[in-house]
Formats: sequence, structure tokens, C-alpha cells
Amino acid sequence: MNSAVLKGLKPAVAYVLRLRAAGDSRKALDGFTQLYRGWNLQKVGERGYSARMEHAGGGVIFRQLFEPVSCTYTYLLADPGSKEAVLIDPVLETVDRDVKLIDELGLKLKVAVNTHCHADHITGTGLLKKKLYGTKSAISRHSGAKADIMLSDGDSITFGKHCLNVRNTPGHTDGCVTLVTGDQSMAFTGDALLIRGCGRTDFQQGCSKTLYNSVHTQIFSLPGHCLIYPAHDYKGQTVSTVYEEKKFNPRLTKSLEEFVKIMANLNLPKPAKIDVAVPANLVCGLHDV
Repeated sequence: MNSAVLKGLKPAVAYVLRLRAAGDSRKALDGFTQLYRGWNLQKVGERGYSARMEHAGGGVIFRQLFEPVSCTYTYLLADPGSKEAVLIDPVLETVDRDVKLIDELGLKLKVAVNTHCHADHITGTGLLKKKLYGTKSAISRHSGAKADIMLSDGDSITFGKHCLNVRNTPGHTDGCVTLVTGDQSMAFTGDALLIRGCGRTDFQQGCSKTLYNSVHTQIFSLPGHCLIYPAHDYKGQTVSTVYEEKKFNPRLTKSLEEFVKIMANLNLPKPAKIDVAVPANLVCGLHDV
């Protein structure tokens, strides 16, 4: 541990040890827990995200779910007290799985939100509304899609005492948003920022310059320890941090000019489901359902 961290922790360690000596074991245990978390937050720049995962899980129910065909992550967040929940980027084929989990945990789904109008899968928001009474759908008002809640930059989605704050992050599509927890410990970046990558910019109003600016101003401006949860991963990775992506992302650590050149030469195939997925997602996933 470096000297600066030791200097900051010595008074706190002494205080906890005094509590233990005085016989207040409960407060001493709580103190050691806080010290552990605090030390790991100091170490984020060196060892990544594991401590922040524990910290974030302490105040909110959180589940990361995976759909293997489109390699899509769906995220469930809920307030332990009110049981109100939000589901991010649900997939049509896994709606029954999500409904079962929500029921098992005794939650009430308040909002099913898409980070953008997806091209590689049909969203599950429309079907979720049919299966879970009272659920509202949400998407950016710049997406061109229909939903109960049309999101703008600066809006908040509340669930119990928690919230997700909306940041417009266009570039992959015009309607991309990043959803950030109120304490800025977690960011759900959709396709704007992936783990060591980013969304493509060669269709659906894509613009490399816009994406570069979105990531740098709206995501890289978050605290370094903020956990990055993308909409997809194709290599088995589950989470990153702002610090890691600012340091190691092979595309977004480049200059704007280099980034534009990289994106122009990806030569990626057309998404297999785009001709079905986009029309369906423009109407909340209810096309032919």
C-alpha cells in the first residue's frame, strides 16, 4: 500500500482499535468493514472493479443476465425496501426468464427501458408489459421509437429510494442513452461504450465523431471507480470501470482522427436480425408478437 493511503487510514484504524478495546465489538466490526471498502476504493486504479461490485450491491438488488444468441446483457435493479424494479435492455426470447426472476424475488417491475433501438435483437419491453401489469416502457425521445416514457438528457428513472439518471450518448444511434445510478457507482452504457470497444457507427444514424464526443464527455467524465456495464460482450467479459476504459480501450484512447479512421475500416457484416429487429423495436417490440 502506498504511503498516501497509509497516512489516510492510520487515524481510522486507531479509532476502530479503540472501539474494540472498549468492548464495542459491533461498532468495531462495522468500522473494519468500512475500512476494507475504503481501502479497496483507493485501489481501484490498480486492481479494477471487484470492491465496487460489493459496495454497489449493498444498497440495491442487482442481477446481470445474459442472452447468448445476440450476446446481450439485461440488467435488473431493484430497491430492497419498496421492491420497485427497473429492467434494462430486455430481450424477447428471455422474457419468461426475467418474469420468473422478478416473481421469485418478490419485485414489482416499474420500468423496462432500452438504452437504444437495437438492431440485433427484438426488445422484450412490449411482452413484459403484457405479462407484468403496470410496467411502463422507456426509450430516448431521439430514437424514433414508441414507448410510454420518452427520455431526455437529465431525466431520472426512480425505483424506491434509488434512481437512474439519463445521459444522452448518441453516435452508435441518435437515440443512445447511458443510465447512471444516483451515486455514480454504476453506468449502463448500452452500445455506446463496450468493454475494450464501442458500438459500430456504420448504420442507424451512426457517426464516429459524435460517438467519440459522447463517450469522452458523458461517460469518461464519471468517477474512475464507476462500473461500466455494456449492452453486449462477445468475449465473456462482464464489467469494466471508467478508469480501465480511459486507460486501456484500444479505440477510445486514440485521437479523434485515429478513432474515425478505425471505425471507417471495421468492415463488419450486416447484423443478422436488423431487418426484423429495428421495425419491431420501433413499436416497443410488439411487431408480430
